[in-house]
Amino acid sequence: MAKRDYYEVLGVARGASKDDIKRAYRKMAIKYHPDKNPDDKNAEEMFKEAAEAYDVLSDDDKRARYDRYGHQAVGSGAGFGGGGMSMDDIFSHFGDVFGDAGNPFESFFGGGRGRGRAQTKGANIRVKVKLSLHEIANGVTKKLKIKKDVACQTCMGSGASSSNAVKTCNTCGGAGQVRRVTSTFIGQMATTSTCPACQGMGKVVTDKCRNCYGEGKVTGEEIVEVSIPPGVHNEVQLSVREKGNAARFGGINGDLIVVIEEEEHEELTRDGNNVIYDLHLSFPDAVLGTELEVPTIDGKAKISIPPGTQGGKIFRLKNKGIPDLNGYGRGDQLVHTNIWVPKNISPKERAAIEKLRDSVDCTPCPDKQDKSFFERVKEIFS
Repeated sequence: MAKRDYYEVLGVARGASKDDIKRAYRKMAIKYHPDKNPDDKNAEEMFKEAAEAYDVLSDDDKRARYDRYGHQAVGSGAGFGGGGMSMDDIFSHFGDVFGDAGNPFESFFGGGRGRGRAQTKGANIRVKVKLSLHEIANGVTKKLKIKKDVACQTCMGSGASSSNAVKTCNTCGGAGQVRRVTSTFIGQMATTSTCPACQGMGKVVTDKCRNCYGEGKVTGEEIVEVSIPPGVHNEVQLSVREKGNAARFGGINGDLIVVIEEEEHEELTRDGNNVIYDLHLSFPDAVLGTELEVPTIDGKAKISIPPGTQGGKIFRLKNKGIPDLNGYGRGDQLVHTNIWVPKNISPKERAAIEKLRDSVDCTPCPDKQDKSFFERVKEIFS
């Protein structure tokens, strides 16, 4: 099933401000929250869909890529677009949308499923990946060796020397939050905030791991397989969820941000989804016509040059360009002809050309079919 437009999901205009997007998500999350809609699978999916839309539209970088290239530019593991989203992920990432003063859903639904214990998040990692024109046109899977923080295998990310070295926080009782009741002129008001003793973790380490010194992570490396769709552009960024640096105390890993860098082709030039090739024809071939091969993204293609071909004529090779990133067809290859004029000729060749100088057939006499350069360009892109 095709994904719905994220702006449509949240019910906002494409030019909506961050505050508008935040308010729209808050409204949707309250409406479809699982505690308000128990055992309602449709409501749960709507709740997740709204979180996915907010994940992208609330982030300037992701939103810019989505506006330009659509779902594919933020999919394949981008944010919650990778399909591995859980309710805990949503509450951990976006609980603060409902206010910093406490449990984001407690005041609406009387407790139940809340933000709970805090989870730390690892730092994102950005890497550049160079792609050839062939790889861009056909898509490619790259295996990247990433140096990063990984979970400590000695303590399995807990930061503790043993399971007995982790205790429930006495201050918050393991909730990760503390509740305070204060009296105001309108009555008593209850607020919750992050526990200062355990920083929201709900647990405290009494004896640190000797390998990671209580951090729960160490320096290491990982081979990450990244699937890059056809049609990406230079500087497009793809996000691979939770393949960045490990977090402290077994929290959520950061993301791996893959930045695309196009390698220059020796003979072809990219122009959007089209590719351009400059073909240099000799004067005899232009006059008499010929058949020849030209390079394409995927090899060679044979084209026929009719007699009397003028310089600047453009031949179109349908569907020999770059696929559209959003799946809307494929570009073409444009073969631009140039008549090659030799700079050095022999006396015999000069004499032959002199005979043609005064020939009536060699005197320029363009007709309506011999369009100007600007007309040809306008025709191609119309």
